[in-house]
Amino acid sequence: MNRRLFLERRTYRRNRLQDAARLAPVLGTFLFFGPVFILTSDTGVGGGTAGWLVYFFFVWLALVGLAAALSVPLGRAFPSEDGQRGPGDGPEGG
Repeated sequence: MNRRLFLERRTYRRNRLQDAARLAPVLGTFLFFGPVFILTSDTGVGGGTAGWLVYFFFVWLALVGLAAALSVPLGRAFPSEDGQRGPGDGPEGG
């Protein structure tokens, strides 16, 4: 018998957000170390230090933005279990 698994839209999106949050460090590792292995081969094409620093800064900035973009919907999907308000939960919070 062929059963189709049905997930609610909210559950499906929460699962995909969790998957994206788990894969973000893998993406960061690839973005940080991938070009180093590709561009610094025996040909000697490595570029200057300034170019690498700019590249690493923008990759770091993009990863910070990705983490911020993922944290907002994940925070809504998984509210605090203790019911207390955190430091960023409004004027009367922490």
